[in-house]
Parts: sequence; C-alpha cells; structure tokens
Amino acid sequence: MAFTKAVRKKSRLRLGLSGPSGSGKTYGALKIAAGLGGKIAVIDTEKGSASLYAHLVDFDVMELDPPYTPEAFTKAMKEAESAGYEVLIIDSITPEWSGVGGCLELVDEIARARYKGNSWSAWNDVTPRHRAFLDAILHSKLHIITTLRSKTETAQTEENGRKKVVKLGMKSEQRDGYEYEMTVVLDIVHDGHYAMASKDRTGLFADKDPHVISEQTGAMLLDWLESGAEPVKETLTEQQIADHKAAIESAADMDALKKAYSAAYKAATAIKDIDAEAQFTKGKDARKDALERAEQEGQFEDIPH
Repeated sequence: MAFTKAVRKKSRLRLGLSGPSGSGKTYGALKIAAGLGGKIAVIDTEKGSASLYAHLVDFDVMELDPPYTPEAFTKAMKEAESAGYEVLIIDSITPEWSGVGGCLELVDEIARARYKGNSWSAWNDVTPRHRAFLDAILHSKLHIITTLRSKTETAQTEENGRKKVVKLGMKSEQRDGYEYEMTVVLDIVHDGHYAMASKDRTGLFADKDPHVISEQTGAMLLDWLESGAEPVKETLTEQQIADHKAAIESAADMDALKKAYSAAYKAATAIKDIDAEAQFTKGKDARKDALERAEQEGQFEDIPH
C-alpha cells in the first residue's frame, strides 16, 4: 500500500433536498434535474405529486406503493439504471425510513416475531438492509436527487405590524447520518422556497445566502461535477490477460474451457475491461471450434460435458 496525490475526479451528484410539506422539494428537484440534463426518471412515493409538474419538465415516473422496504427502492433504482436514464429523483426517501413497511416498522415486526419484542436485536437485521439501500445510492452511475420530509414546526412572526404563522423545516425524517453521504444537502424554507445549504462539499453555496432553486442550480452543480479529473480506467495487466488466454487456449475439453472462460470473464467484467473481455471471448470461441472439430474427426473418443 502507498499514498498517492489526492485528485478530485469527475463524479455523479448525490443531492438531498429537505423541507416541510409544501416547501417546494419536488419542484426544486425537477428544476435541478433539468439543469443537469439528460433523461430524467422519478420514483414517486408521494401519491403522484411529481406528475403535477409534468408541464414544466419532461420526465418519466414510477409510482412506488407500500410496503416501502429498502429493497423496493433499490430495485426501482436498478430499473432506472437499466432503462438508460441519466438523472434519478427519489421523491421522497422518507418512507424507506418511517413509512409503511419502512425500517422503523420492520424493526417492530422483526422484534415481535423473532426477539420477543427486543428492538435492539432487530436492528441487527434491519441495519444491513438500510445500509444496502444507501450503498445503492452511492454506487449508482446516475445523478441522484433525493427529497426528504422534515418534521414541521410552526412559528409566529410579525411583519409590517401583522402577525404571521410560518412553517419551519426541522430535522429530516431519515436515519441520523444520511446527510453525510450526500454531496450537497439543501434545506428549503417554506416561505419563498429559498434553500440554504446544511451540507456542501462543492463550495458553491459557501456564501450562506438564501438560494433560489432553478435550472441554473443544476447547471452550476454539473459544471462542478464535470470539472474533476477523468477517472483512471482500470484494466487487467498484460500478464493477467496472458494467463487467462493460456488457460482458455489449453483447455482439454468443454468443461475445462467453460471454467477457464468463466474465470477470465469475471476478472474482466469486474473492472469493466471491455478489451480484455473481447479477447477472452474470441479465444473461447476459437478453442470451442477446435474441440468440436476434434470430436467430429474422432481424435477424442469421449469429451466430458
């Protein structure tokens, strides 16, 4: 192991938008997504609220119904990746934590069923499932925007001699520490739909002034994300490729060929080395043809399968 110079690489956005009901989280998420560019998908747990803005932004939606298990969200994210979207909005992720079938309900159910009501033990079962959900967000190849409900508190203020009741966003309804996983977390104030950064790794919101969310917000974030260095493409070494090719080319029968190719294929696809994968496939096809010809010509009496 060795230390190397730290370099900020190009990356994908991990954004949290937190606020009370009616503060403009869905609207803000769609505006930022439009600024990022590309095909937009929305996982909607808010009973179709995202579709109310279909006239503003072009996007596709999946309305996710209960139970809101961590696995339900992860499956939906994988479907968005497979469908070729560039930006994914999860509106909102709060039900994964405190909704019907979410983590808090799962703990209660598992505690009653397996641990005689001991919720502490039940967390040993639920925490890995929640962690897998967070890992799916972090490792996704998409830009991901998540909205989070915050517990709402009302306060009375006075403006121009008139008393006024306003909504204030408080603690987000997700497990403590969720914000640490994000690139940026913007807390949206209900009155005026202004956003303030409570977490910002970009430095774009360092002035602490209220920010009005728009498509320009997304474009600004994209510029920062793309300004990093190109990630170094990982490939198999020449010796690794040679060893795998030798194993494929020397396979004595179909069973040995299958095992050699499988090992080579896994090594190449694990790091997305497309060139090595193509070489292994070409070698496998050539060796397969040779073994089949040998069988037809009677050079081998019996080739195990």
